[in-house]
Amino acid sequence: MDKCIKSGDMSRDDIVYLLNLDNDSDVARLLKAGDEVRKANCGDAVQIRALIEFSNICARQCNYCGLRSPNSKVTRYRMPPDEIVELAVYLNGKGLKTVVMQSGEDPYYTGEIIADIVRRIKASTDTAITLCVGERPYEDYKLWKEAGADRYLLRHEAANRDLFKHLHPDCDFDNRIRCLHWLRELGYQVGAGCMVGSPGQTIEHLADDIEFLRDFQPDMAGIGPFIPHPDTPYANESTGMVQMTLKMVALARIVTRDALLPATTAIGSIEEMGREMALEAGADVVMPNYTPLKYRENYEIYPNKRCITEDPEQCHSCMRLRIQAIGRTVSTDQGHSRKSFQAAL
Repeated sequence: MDKCIKSGDMSRDDIVYLLNLDNDSDVARLLKAGDEVRKANCGDAVQIRALIEFSNICARQCNYCGLRSPNSKVTRYRMPPDEIVELAVYLNGKGLKTVVMQSGEDPYYTGEIIADIVRRIKASTDTAITLCVGERPYEDYKLWKEAGADRYLLRHEAANRDLFKHLHPDCDFDNRIRCLHWLRELGYQVGAGCMVGSPGQTIEHLADDIEFLRDFQPDMAGIGPFIPHPDTPYANESTGMVQMTLKMVALARIVTRDALLPATTAIGSIEEMGREMALEAGADVVMPNYTPLKYRENYEIYPNKRCITEDPEQCHSCMRLRIQAIGRTVSTDQGHSRKSFQAAL
């Protein structure tokens, strides 16, 4: 185990072996190794990304997501462009140097509407902008990059074609991968990622995900547990396990070395100290929710989402204290990809 962890050059057999670890001491050793790789390649600073969930309207029918279009129990909303820009400017004034603009796949926000929002934020702040609005035409991605968007998060969700189709009955696996390659071609810092414990998922499927991250080398990779939503076809399925999620975070760190890895809100929603545990397994990003309270409870991809009713002002100080409590520091920069930085040298 030590040799492949040290180099990051893991075979599929290595990955499967490590995913199957269940002895507490062996698992602890793997998680510690992930954290050591993080420290050596990324340092101790934790990046804070301010999440703005600006629309919960979605045209897709993903089987796990509470925002899926057939769910009539959701109170739908859209934030007006002016409100999005004003919030981003306010957050920049509070020292937050990255906003993540996330929504369902909402056709109301055309390529030009989003491009105009990006331009206006960039004209008024030094904020780095991450977009997370799903699969779009190449022309939209190009337009947004030209408008000033820095990053794009498009989780691959499952690197196994059959499992992907099970999760996303109206999406095309090839198009998802094509979009990731388009984003890289256009110069975005690209984020991928997957769920852990989704219905039908096996160790082999998880190994597929780690191999995908090893080979694609995303700038960012979000890994969190599956949480069943009561208004979806997966309502009666089991929640993903904390330990397996942490093993996936550690392995993602080991094979990507210096990628930005979030300690996701999802793991914090099923385990009180989940985000701290992920940070200590190799993660180096947190994404507190700054969506206005009047909208926030309706952006319910999964239930019992952490901090769903907390005032953003409380989250602002709480997150920093939690980071410092585990001996880490809070980054004050924009947190651009280390991979992109190295490529530019």
